[in-house]
Amino acid sequence: MAEKDLRINEQIRVREVRLIDEKGEQRGIVPTLEALKIARELGLDLVEVAPQSVPPVCKLLNYGKFKFEQEKKIKDAKKRSKVTELKEIRMQPKIAEHDLDFKANHVREFLEDGNKVKVTIRFRGRELAHTEIGEDILKRILAKLEGCYVLERPPAMEGRFMSMVLQPKTGAVKKQTGGEAATATPETER
Repeated sequence: MAEKDLRINEQIRVREVRLIDEKGEQRGIVPTLEALKIARELGLDLVEVAPQSVPPVCKLLNYGKFKFEQEKKIKDAKKRSKVTELKEIRMQPKIAEHDLDFKANHVREFLEDGNKVKVTIRFRGRELAHTEIGEDILKRILAKLEGCYVLERPPAMEGRFMSMVLQPKTGAVKKQTGGEAATATPETER
């Protein structure tokens, strides 16, 4: 429930409420003014937690502390949720062996970082007549990556492209510690 949906203290404009005390025990249906009086005596807030019920359910609690705990739960949920990106590596059927190794290493790095990878072969012109060459290249990439992937979608044609999707194997993902380590990749000299 969003915190802006919650009404507190004088914002509650109904005649009577179902009251739950600070220990979580029900006190029954109480007039709203009396519930406010009890809340003030205990130094707590009257918070409407279930406005849709008849009469609305209200709880006696410290609203500032309650709001803080709700925000903390949301932050923890965000921390635990893992964001996986879909990275794409593109190449052509007439790729050289060294370039294929280079691309395979990039795919491996993406998989180790916990991302899914879409490996795509782009066919141009008459290359479309020889899609088996593209299939062979994708198989060679799979052989180079042996043991660090799960094939999510096998090689398939999509118009002028042949692609497959790989996802990381659960044990192959690198653990991120503190800051991200800088990985230097040697540039090819030409």
